[in-house]
Amino acid sequence: MKLTRYSKNPVISPNPNNDWESLVTTNPAAWYNQDTREVIMLYRAAGNDAEHRIHLGLATSNDGYTFTRMSDKPVVSPSSDGFDAGCLEDPRIVKIGDWYYITYATRAFPPGQYWVKDGSSKYKRPVCPSEFPMALRENFTATGLMLTRDFKSFIRAGRLTDPLLDDRDVIIFPEKVNGKFITLHRPMQWKGAAYGTEHPAMWIAESDDLLEPKRMKLFATGVAGWEKKIGGSTPPIKTKDGWLLLYHAVGDDKKYRIGAMLLDLADPSRIIARTKDWIYQPEADYETKGIYNGVVFPCGNVVIDGTLFVYYGGADIYGCVATADLDDLVAFVKSTPV
Repeated sequence: MKLTRYSKNPVISPNPNNDWESLVTTNPAAWYNQDTREVIMLYRAAGNDAEHRIHLGLATSNDGYTFTRMSDKPVVSPSSDGFDAGCLEDPRIVKIGDWYYITYATRAFPPGQYWVKDGSSKYKRPVCPSEFPMALRENFTATGLMLTRDFKSFIRAGRLTDPLLDDRDVIIFPEKVNGKFITLHRPMQWKGAAYGTEHPAMWIAESDDLLEPKRMKLFATGVAGWEKKIGGSTPPIKTKDGWLLLYHAVGDDKKYRIGAMLLDLADPSRIIARTKDWIYQPEADYETKGIYNGVVFPCGNVVIDGTLFVYYGGADIYGCVATADLDDLVAFVKSTPV
């Protein structure tokens, strides 16, 4: 079984009329408001500046396919001098009570034009003294937590990852399990014999407070050839058969593909079933030709009338969608138990 690519992709594309999103509109998060039957999308956006400062834009849809930008300005931008002054990337959204909880990847300094490999980029991040914290010296990716009730005003709650780790792809489960918050992580440095994984992998943690230091344990590693480095992609969806979790994987060919897992409802650290093959891979031009060729990178998924909508970035430029019948996908994943 494979996800079905939307024939009119991309659903959100760079806008040359807005400098802040003239180059990139990708890796969208999404939430479905069942009361208004509206899909809310937060997308990563950037222009042609040498620093490559990355913002978040806001768009909405009444059908899951056709999106309208809600402003000609970013809904939120990097801070002026905080831990997230460099960029806001790859958001994920869950709603708990009346509040939306948004995790996002960030850095202290802008990443620059990371796709320029010949040294011609005009931006060089500051060189830090050896006494500076490692997160600044190495410009590690951190994960921040942002809270909102209306996508108009935001509370920047702070960093929810260890400042000594490059830890992105952090996802919060949409409800507590056994009274605990559950989060997924992907610490880049945790690889090798001491960590039980050859490549960066997925780790899981439970906590009483989202900002408290996490005790993480290894959760899932790459198994097949198409999935060496792996990380969580979209917030888990609760089904009667378990938590449905989509993840991304990078193989020897450097392409990003999508797999799926079912996790135990009472103990999400236990994987019940997992696809042996990918369920989506880069094939269309807007996935294979861009800033990073060969990328499909989901950050959001919603269910509308039994159909799973998976929102993903194509080639680090576009925002796209693919779909599947939710019950069919769950049954397919369930057919390959771990």
